Amino acid sequence: MAAATAPGSLRVGFVGAGHMAEAIAQGIIRAGKVEAQHVLASAPTDRNLCRFLALGCQTTHSNQEVLQSCSLIFFATKPHILPAVLAEVAPVVTTEHILVSMAAGVSLSTLEELLPPTARVLRVSPNLPCVVQEGAMVMARGRHAGSSEVKLLQTLLEACGQCEEVPEAHVDIHTGLSGSGVAFVCTFSEALAEGAIKMGMPSGLAHRIAAQTLLGTAKMLLQEGQHPAQLRTNVCTPGGTTIYGLHALEQGGLRAATMSAVEAATCRAKELSRK
Repeated sequence: MAAATAPGSLRVGFVGAGHMAEAIAQGIIRAGKVEAQHVLASAPTDRNLCRFLALGCQTTHSNQEVLQSCSLIFFATKPHILPAVLAEVAPVVTTEHILVSMAAGVSLSTLEELLPPTARVLRVSPNLPCVVQEGAMVMARGRHAGSSEVKLLQTLLEACGQCEEVPEAHVDIHTGLSGSGVAFVCTFSEALAEGAIKMGMPSGLAHRIAAQTLLGTAKMLLQEGQHPAQLRTNVCTPGGTTIYGLHALEQGGLRAATMSAVEAATCRAKELSRK
């Protein structure tokens, strides 16, 4: 197996140039992981490629050119398009390539079936906060990807947030928890702000404070390593405002509804994976 390339000398390709591809490219370039001129992106039209040009990257309309020029390739196409794209580039895939799929619902076994037998393949499941370099990502490795490929990918993607290796079975759960979870958190943030608006606070102020409350709480959980229940207990005082509010949330079924939302999103991700 070929050794993984050191980040500094790496040429990185993106097949597909949507928002998530742009977010990852922007993160690794701004962090100095890869030089902008060593990034090449392909797309059928110039509509999305202009954002890569603005970053100082190279662009092309040829997917094969990306593989011929780069050693680490992110496939950032829509899932239903990916099989045709892989069939197109398979003739130019070599043992030097590290191939990373960002397509939801396309399994490692499917990827490996569509590529040459010894292709080094990994799956990455990103989420929208990668756009602000605060993503929560997981990766799973294929049969021919080793520890050096995993380490290289983690080194790059840490510029876009948190990235952990998991068994492939956890990738669909990550979609329900963190991919769809962005929308769940936004719904809670909106409801939190609307409660304040109902009580008389101006809308803009309420939404800013709600978002900052989520940000600050998340930082405390990550930096202090506390279980959420411990932090929640620390905020509650006997007979105080917080315990009254928590009682109202329990009456409204917030905890059960949130668990059911993650379960439903995960089950849907698994359904899509089987198609």
